[in-house]
Amino acid sequence: MSYGHADKILAAAAAANTPPIDPTLYWRDDMRRTLAAHDIAALFRALKDVEVTQRTIAALTGQSQSEVSEILTGRRVLAYDLLVRIAEGLRIPRELMGLSWWGPDGTHAGSGGEITVTDPEGVAAMLRRHLIALAPIAAVAYNPVAKLAELLKNTELPGPSPVPMPSRLCGVHVAKVRDLTRRLGEACRAYGSDPEVSSAAAAWASRLLDVPGPDAVRKALMVAVAELHIEAGWDGCDAGLYDRAMHHYARALELATGAGDAYCQAFALIYAGLATVEHGQPNEGLKLLQYGGVKSRGVPLEDQRAVVIGVSGRAAVMAGACEKSATALADLDCWDAADTEMAKARELWTPTRTDSNGDLDRPAACLALKRGRLDAAEQFAAASVRRWKEGGGQVSRTLSGVVLATIHVRAGEPDGLRLAHDAVSAASKLSSVRTRRQLEPLAAALEARRSSDALQLARMARQVATTRV
Repeated sequence: MSYGHADKILAAAAAANTPPIDPTLYWRDDMRRTLAAHDIAALFRALKDVEVTQRTIAALTGQSQSEVSEILTGRRVLAYDLLVRIAEGLRIPRELMGLSWWGPDGTHAGSGGEITVTDPEGVAAMLRRHLIALAPIAAVAYNPVAKLAELLKNTELPGPSPVPMPSRLCGVHVAKVRDLTRRLGEACRAYGSDPEVSSAAAAWASRLLDVPGPDAVRKALMVAVAELHIEAGWDGCDAGLYDRAMHHYARALELATGAGDAYCQAFALIYAGLATVEHGQPNEGLKLLQYGGVKSRGVPLEDQRAVVIGVSGRAAVMAGACEKSATALADLDCWDAADTEMAKARELWTPTRTDSNGDLDRPAACLALKRGRLDAAEQFAAASVRRWKEGGGQVSRTLSGVVLATIHVRAGEPDGLRLAHDAVSAASKLSSVRTRRQLEPLAAALEARRSSDALQLARMARQVATTRV
C-alpha cells in the first residue's frame, strides 16, 4: 500500500540509475533492532557499508543530500511521513519499522517489529512541551486553525512507547478477550464490519499468548483468541477482503486445533468455506464446508457457546455447514444435492430469537430465487423479514429486505419499487461491503423493468453497491 510518495520515489530512483538494495539486509538481527528503534542514522550507515551512496539514499527517499548528511551526523527522524517515505523508498517492509501491524504475508510484526523508545522521559517531555504550546491556541487564540497549522508545520513528534505486556496471565485476560469479541460482533451486526479494528484486536490478543501463565488459563486463552480471530475473519469477509479473512480463519484453526476446541475448529472451517464460495470458488469452498461439517459432529452436546457468529449448540453448527454447503452446490449447478443439504439443515435446527445470526429462510429464498421459483422465494424471504423485524442486527434485517425487494421487482409486484427504495436506503447506511454487493441483483432486476423510476433506483443501487464507506 502506498502512502502517496511511491511515484516520486520511483521517478527519483530511475533518475539516479541506482542498483537494487539486497532486501535480506533488512532481516538481519542487528538491522531489525535498528529499524524497530527508528535509528535512521544507523540504517544509513549500514547502507553506506554496502556501497549505497548518500546521493542514492537521497534520491530513493525523496530528500536532499544535505538532509541525509544531517541524519548521518545525529539528527533524529521522528516525523511519521518521513519514516514512511524512507521505508517505501528503500523498500523496507513497513512492519519492521512499526509502521504496520501486518507484513505482506499476513503475519503479525510481533516483538521484532515493535517500536522501542530508548528515552521515554525525553519523549514525554517533548510531548508535554507541545501540549503547553498548544494550550493557548486551543483556549484563547483568535484564529486557532491558522495558529495550529503554523505550530504543526515544523513540529516532529514521536509516538508513545509500546504498552508493556503483562508479566503473567490470569483469568481476567481471557474474560477481556471474550468481551472484546462479543462487542466487535455486536458492532458488526449493527453497522457492518471494521476489519482494521478487529485485526488490531486479534493482533493484541495473539501477543498475550507469549505471556507465561497456568496451563488452564493458557488453554482458555487460546480458545478465546481463536474466537476473536474468527470474528476478525468474518469482518474481513464482510468488508470484501478475502485474503484478510483467510488469514484470520487459518490462525483461528491453528489455535483451536492446538487447544482441542471442536466448536472453533468447525466454525473456522465453515466460515472460511463460505468466504471462499463468495469469492467465486465454490468447489474449493465446498471442500472446506464439508470438513467443517465433519468437525461439527465433534462439538460436545453441552457446549452452548454463542460467542462466535451468534449461534449456539452442536445442531446449529451442523446446520450452518449444511446450509452453506447448499449455496456452494447451487453455484455448481448441483440442485438436487443443494436441496438435500438445505432440508438437512432444517431437520437439524430451528433458530430461536436468542440466535442473533440464525436464519435459514434467507438462504432458502436465495436458492429459490436463483432457480426462478419466485413464489417459494417470496415465502421464505417474507419469513426472514418478519424474523428480523422482531429483533436482531441491522445488517441481517437489510440483507433480508434486499432479497425480498429483488423478488418483488422481478415478479413485477406493485410494491416492488417501494421495497427496493427501502432496501437501497437501508444498505446505504451500513459499512458492510458484503451487504452492499447484494444490491447488484436488485439493480439488474430494476433495469429490466425499464421505467424511469426503476432505472433511477437501479442507478442508486449500483452506486451504493460500489461505494466503500
